[in-house]
Amino acid sequence: MDIALLGGTGDIGQGLALRWADDTNHTIIIGSRKAQKAANKAEEYEAELASRGHDDVSIAGLGNEAAAARADVVVAAVPAYHLTDTIDAVADELDDTTLVSPAVGMQRDEDGFHYNRPGAGSVTQLAANAAPDDTPVVGAFHNLAAGRLANLDADLDWDTIVVGDDTDAKDTVCELAEGIDGIRALDGGPLANAAEIEGLTPLLINVARHNDGLHDLGVRFQ
Repeated sequence: MDIALLGGTGDIGQGLALRWADDTNHTIIIGSRKAQKAANKAEEYEAELASRGHDDVSIAGLGNEAAAARADVVVAAVPAYHLTDTIDAVADELDDTTLVSPAVGMQRDEDGFHYNRPGAGSVTQLAANAAPDDTPVVGAFHNLAAGRLANLDADLDWDTIVVGDDTDAKDTVCELAEGIDGIRALDGGPLANAAEIEGLTPLLINVARHNDGLHDLGVRFQ
């Protein structure tokens, strides 16, 4: 499949791009508001992969609209406060496309990180509200530690909970997730359940901050 990572120059975008390029045969397209920034990052990712024997991997770097136009699946790998603007900017390019949102809204104070639940109910629902009516929206990859994800020397043993109202789109994203070695996709039900999943992320960060040896936490259900 052709996967566009809008905001693919950032932390979660980098991790997903490198893992999919390393573990699968999907075509990876890096998107950014600035096409040259995307192109530079794509070259950086290619160099990292070439150092690991993937000399034949080609990653494109384009502006967000051009990246979305080429994709079967678009991952809006941007912070929650940029999410709706990013989707609005590429909305005309989302025909026959599945849109994935991994964004989580958080606030930080002296006590730690806290889930910042938007009025829409969840950040994933914000993405669904901004997307065209015929574009299925799926929430996934919310609870992955971006630093470990981007470190190809690190083994993964994580679950990602996938939510959405379109069964086919959700199945597609589950398949993509499980293409990454060490990730298991679990069906979390409809999109209305996204807030409970997004709220795990600040919990994981707080636990990691206060306990030695628990850096880069993920979740695994047994």
